[in-house]
Amino acid sequence: MPSLFAAYLRVYEPLTAFDRDRQAYWRSYVEQGRAVAPVEGPGRQLTSVIEALGAGWTRLPNLPDEAYVLEADDALLVCPWNLRIRVAEAALNARDGVPPVLADAFVPPVLAGKAKAVVDDWRSGARVLEHGVPRVHEQIATWGVPLRWFVLFEPAERHQVTEPGRRALRYRTEISKARRRSSRALAVLRKSVGAAPITEAVEEAARWLEEFHPRSVVELDYGGLVSLLSDETLAADDSPELVAAGLAGLSRGEAEEASAAYDKLVTRWRAVQLLERWN
Repeated sequence: MPSLFAAYLRVYEPLTAFDRDRQAYWRSYVEQGRAVAPVEGPGRQLTSVIEALGAGWTRLPNLPDEAYVLEADDALLVCPWNLRIRVAEAALNARDGVPPVLADAFVPPVLAGKAKAVVDDWRSGARVLEHGVPRVHEQIATWGVPLRWFVLFEPAERHQVTEPGRRALRYRTEISKARRRSSRALAVLRKSVGAAPITEAVEEAARWLEEFHPRSVVELDYGGLVSLLSDETLAADDSPELVAAGLAGLSRGEAEEASAAYDKLVTRWRAVQLLERWN
């Protein structure tokens, strides 16, 4: 299946972040060689969801427990897909703010009801007591990378591959560093622009990071977006630097410098977003 035109923000947690049953499951999963590579994962996820939903989208069955796996400092870290809860949340979000007739056409009421039950169970107090705070380990953005994601990374954490048949661009860092960076960015944004949409977006990302184990690893993967960009464009991409420059300008009260960095960043990613409209 061809790559999806999407980017991914993932958190890999150590096995100790999971309950005993989940630890045993993921350990066996890795030993059996079942872990899926990130380049193959999006296509596998899409296929699994479509096949599981069935004709008419009238059921929300259990989906396979799959994960991306990372080995760092002799430790095993896991990024579960959480497909069932993600499908349920997506079904409910698709109905938000949409007239009932259209909402029912896209997400049938039967599926919506089952999705709500799955989400309610996921967030229920009993489940939290039994398994700990529920966490969704992967966020997805189509046709671009949300600017708030770049706040979490520095240029030195970049890894790029532009070999024939194997192209990738990712950033990877310790969650403690990502949390510090988001905290610093929030302080600057709150002081400089107040309760603006960008401030709320960074705050949302910071809250999400607080859900995970302190020894986790955070990864920004350009995913299928690399197929839209040339090798030269990938090599020249300095989005994290532009975000850092914009924040630095705001912290010094240099609005023009901050605005120039922001405008360059928005222009770059708007060009990618507009590719969605090509035919």
